[in-house]
Amino acid sequence: MVAFLLIVFFVLLFLGVPFVVLIPAAIIGTCLLYIPGVDFYVLVQQMVSGVRSPVLVAIPLFILAASIITSGESSNRLVRAVKASIGHLRGGLPICTNISSTLFGAVSGSTQATVAAIGQTMRPMMLDAGYSSSFTLALIINASDIAYLIPPSIGAIVYGVVANVSVGRLFLACVGPGLLISLLFSIYCVIYSKVKHIEKLPKADKRERNKALREAFWLAGFPVIVIGGIYSGLFSPTEAAAVSVAYAYLLEVVVYRSMTWDKFKGGLLTTGWITGATFILIGAGQAFSWLLSYNQIPQMILPGLVGLNPSPAKLVIIINIAYFLFCMFVSPVVAMYILVPIFAPYVASSGVDPLLLGVLVVLQGAIGSATPPFGCDIFTAQLNFRRPYFEVIREVPPFIIILVLTCVILYLVPDIALLLPRLAM
Repeated sequence: MVAFLLIVFFVLLFLGVPFVVLIPAAIIGTCLLYIPGVDFYVLVQQMVSGVRSPVLVAIPLFILAASIITSGESSNRLVRAVKASIGHLRGGLPICTNISSTLFGAVSGSTQATVAAIGQTMRPMMLDAGYSSSFTLALIINASDIAYLIPPSIGAIVYGVVANVSVGRLFLACVGPGLLISLLFSIYCVIYSKVKHIEKLPKADKRERNKALREAFWLAGFPVIVIGGIYSGLFSPTEAAAVSVAYAYLLEVVVYRSMTWDKFKGGLLTTGWITGATFILIGAGQAFSWLLSYNQIPQMILPGLVGLNPSPAKLVIIINIAYFLFCMFVSPVVAMYILVPIFAPYVASSGVDPLLLGVLVVLQGAIGSATPPFGCDIFTAQLNFRRPYFEVIREVPPFIIILVLTCVILYLVPDIALLLPRLAM
């Protein structure tokens, strides 16, 4: 059954069938051949149960907030503020791209919105400064993946629901790793710029810098709403998402005055399309997990792979490798719904900190978003910048190495992730 399921999956994948069709089709085909008496009402029940959690309501709300600010002036003002502050340093433009992506991730929570918003602004500047097209594309898609980790993280919301871990605590735990990745990417940008002999930009004067910072000031409200609101007890994660939508709308309509009715309608349509695809994947992931459990696939595979009493280190390594490989081919959302229940019994008995493991899993989802062959941000970059696939991925490996190194650092120094939640509690 597993062999047939994988064959169907990869055949449809290489034929270019969208994920929202591919996974349900693979499940239905497998059931028809290997479980001919299955009641398909059960599959529908499983898909519905996968999207039933009230916490998941935060996902379309954060997506809507991201669509609103992407349609308006927020991203441009953010980029101008960062560029005026650090653009004159060695590697200033790629560092600006990296930091802007991190900050925009703290506003939007969406990797694809970050690719479009920050990439469209920063890529022409980097090309004019002498950076190669492949480097700019690799930096944009990998720096944008910090948005998958930094709050409001859609990956953290999904993992929290599936693994029954506090979403608010996961938000806090993801802050340190997100900042660490941004720092490591910035160091790489400096080294790359020195090796390629890229000239520095002129330094912005004090007046220009102050003006840019004033224009971007109101964007600081987003992390205050999400993190401050949740941990002050003022909002739940879902309520914080709703307030973020209202704040984004007021910011673009009242403060920046950049939002038109046509732009707002476009943001609503984009939100509906992305939300629909995301929730189909969540439901399909739940049905996929049920299918594997129903046929006792984990019980046949895992004992020989993991062992009876695996050490915490061995279990964490196996889980990270499993997510790394899975996320190269499927959406991180689907990977979480399939793999979390499979590894749950081992995690419960191993003594692995569930919060640290959650951060590592969300980080693997971020890595998968930019990892060939099927990272979603690779195709987002292709669509936005009209560049060939191999040009997009050519200089991705150094960034993937940095992200994998971050996983190792987090396991060896868990306080990078756990300090903020511990202080908050």
